[in-house]
Amino acid sequence: MTPKEAARDASRWSLLALAAPAAALLIAAAALPSTAAAATVTPPKRIAAAGKINFCSDMTSPPIEFLTPATKPEGSDIDIGNAIAERFGVKAVWHNIPFKGLIPALLAKQCDAVISQLFDKPARRKVIDMVDYMDSSEALLVRAGNPKKIHSLADLSGMKVAVENGTTIQSLIQAQNKTFDAAGKKPAELIVFPADTNALQALEIGQVDAYGTTLETGAYYMSKAPKTFDVGGPPFHRILTGIGMRKNDPGMKAAMQAAVDSMKKDGTLVAILKKWGIGGDALK
Repeated sequence: MTPKEAARDASRWSLLALAAPAAALLIAAAALPSTAAAATVTPPKRIAAAGKINFCSDMTSPPIEFLTPATKPEGSDIDIGNAIAERFGVKAVWHNIPFKGLIPALLAKQCDAVISQLFDKPARRKVIDMVDYMDSSEALLVRAGNPKKIHSLADLSGMKVAVENGTTIQSLIQAQNKTFDAAGKKPAELIVFPADTNALQALEIGQVDAYGTTLETGAYYMSKAPKTFDVGGPPFHRILTGIGMRKNDPGMKAAMQAAVDSMKKDGTLVAILKKWGIGGDALK
């Protein structure tokens, strides 16, 4: 990481989020009407005919996507999905699905698209189409003062680490454990939870030494409890993040790309990211 990149990533930690804490993991679908009078981007024919687009999202990761105490979906991804629906001239309908089940739900046609800080990885591209709209990074959250002196994945030998099931940070720690094994070191003990909120709670009550999550969610929790949590080293694994769609869905990828491009062009996309304190994630 260059000094310029380190300074950029460090500054992102100081951004305050504006959202309320996440609530329950599972809720019924929530329909949010679009305010668009007519489509400005032509949607797929079946979306136009239905008058709605169904989004699947794991709403446990503020400020990206979460539930208010009244179980209303909020966050940057929610705003982006609603803006896409508005440009399609339809309403957005939200379905809260655990992260591990997002792509299976998409393939089972429980939703039309996934918008849930989904990292754009080659393995995913083999299964689904993706349209990128922001960058993301990973981070390690620790107790305030960093008592175990965790500054990178290399410091996790013998540590208990909480993660959400199916996430990239889980895979990164599993890969790090292979490095530990080759070096004759004790692996990290992964404690896997169904939701980010559960993993955070494990760190808060001292069940684990660290909590692996995205930079954006880690920064949010630090801003809410600066005397409780700290960051274990600089952010890492910066990666493109996209909206997922089925490969066999005629016209969806082209329509989604057109909607995202129009949001970039008129400044809507960066304005949403800045609203939620993650303007540094805007695509350059």
